[in-house]
Amino acid sequence: MSAEAGGKKQEGVDAAKRDFTLYLTLSKELLKFIGQEDIDEFLSLAEQRGRLVDRMKANPATETYRKTPECAALIDEIHPLDMQLIYKAKAWLNKSRRRTAAVHAYDLEPLNPVGNIFNKKY
Repeated sequence: MSAEAGGKKQEGVDAAKRDFTLYLTLSKELLKFIGQEDIDEFLSLAEQRGRLVDRMKANPATETYRKTPECAALIDEIHPLDMQLIYKAKAWLNKSRRRTAAVHAYDLEPLNPVGNIFNKKY
């Protein structure tokens, strides 16, 4: 193996390391913003994390880095955060659905179209 090929491989592993660290940081930020119910920022960060995952999949050195003990430690730290994110996202979605259902419970149109007469000003 030439020195140039070895250097490129190391660059790929370094990039994978940075990506995993960034994934951990984005996961922590996602958890923070969903806890604050700042859904717009949460969705923006989720989109960024999705692009990061695509970049990680495109890097062939990611699998090499995944086999290291350092990466295993990062994954052990990331996994509980991802589980919390899933739980909190589902809870937020259910809460949002309940709120929407409560708002629609006051809609008069689908139940009785005659009720719209009372909304007019004479």
